[in-house]
Amino acid sequence: MRILVVCGAGASSTFVAQRVRHAAQARGLDITATAGTEQSLPIDLDAADIVLVGPQLIPKLDRITEAAAARGTRVILMPADIFRDLDGSRTLALITAPATTTTRSSTDIPSTERTPS
Repeated sequence: MRILVVCGAGASSTFVAQRVRHAAQARGLDITATAGTEQSLPIDLDAADIVLVGPQLIPKLDRITEAAAARGTRVILMPADIFRDLDGSRTLALITAPATTTTRSSTDIPSTERTPS
């Protein structure tokens, strides 16, 4: 499975990609993870099965999801606190969870977009 981690400038995504690679390796999973930026997304999408989107890109999520869907790529919005996942296990759990269209945690959606439970 090929994972693309995307954030605004690429710095945060580099750390997340590295951590998820280590977590996958520890579990014996065949997963590659690379970092990308919003600007590199059109090219990087062609080599990804799943795109992990940084919470700072919520305003662009619909556009990213549309571009990914055209390629059959799953999109997962990472929670705002994902950068505290130091061993990559929480991030790996997002990836290995059953597929839905766009996975979006209610804690990551601005309060104006949330609907009552």
